[in-house]
Amino acid sequence: MTGKVYLVGAGPGDPGLITVRGLACIRRADAIVYDRLVAPELLAEARPDAQLYYVGKGEGWETVSQDDINRMLESLAVRGLEVCRLKGGDPFVFGRGGEEAEYLATRSIPFEVVPGVSAAIAAPAAAGIPVTHRAQATSVVIATGHTCSGSAGPAWEAAAGLDTIVLLMGMKNLPAISQRLMAAGRSPATPAAVVRRGTWPDQQVVTGTLADIAERARAAGLGPPATVVIGEVVRLRDRLVNAKGAHAPGAVGR
Repeated sequence: MTGKVYLVGAGPGDPGLITVRGLACIRRADAIVYDRLVAPELLAEARPDAQLYYVGKGEGWETVSQDDINRMLESLAVRGLEVCRLKGGDPFVFGRGGEEAEYLATRSIPFEVVPGVSAAIAAPAAAGIPVTHRAQATSVVIATGHTCSGSAGPAWEAAAGLDTIVLLMGMKNLPAISQRLMAAGRSPATPAAVVRRGTWPDQQVVTGTLADIAERARAAGLGPPATVVIGEVVRLRDRLVNAKGAHAPGAVGR
C-alpha cells in the first residue's frame, strides 16, 4: 500500500514559526527528508524510530541532486511510509516544492502541501521592515536572485517599477541586480537592506541604498542565507526598531 508525502514548510528559521499542521506532520512521520535551513529543534520533534535523510542545498552546491530527492520521496512512499519532506520557508516559494509535487503527481503518489511562513516576508518583518504599508508600498515582488541557469533572475526592468522588491538567494548577484535596477530607472538613493539569517538568534541586518547595499553587505561579511529588501519601506526600520517600546522580533544590527 502506497504511503503519502507531505511537502511541509518549516518556516524562516525560528522553530516557533512552523505551523501547527507542519509540526503534527513532523511528529507522526515515518521518514523525514529535510533541507539545510531546518532548525534542529524541529527534527528533535520526530519520533525516535523515524528515518532522517539530509538533502541540504546552498548556492552552487548540493548534497543530493533534485532528481535523486524526487526518487527518494517516491521510494519511501511506495514502501508504505508517511513521509515529511521538510523545507525551509514555504515549499512553493523558491523551494522546488512545485517540482516535487509535479513529480509525485505524475507517478500517482499521494501528497499534501503544508504551507509555511516564507523568509521573503518573515525576515524583513524580523528586521522591522514591513514589505507593504498603506502609505508607502501597495505592491511587492518576490524574486530569486539567480535561476537554475545561473543568471541574475527575472525581468528587472519590470520589477524596478514596483514599490517593494524582495530578493531570495540574491547575494551572489546583488551588485549586478542593483545595477540593472538603476539602469531600469530605480533611484540609486532607494533604501535597501540585507537581512542575514532572518528570525534566527544570530540574525544580522545591514541597511543602505540601492547604490551601496552590495558593498555595505560585503564589508560587513554578510553572505547567504540572506534576504534583500529594496524600497521605501526600509526607512520604517529605524522607527519600528528604535522607537521607545517598539519591538521587532530578532532584530539586531543597523
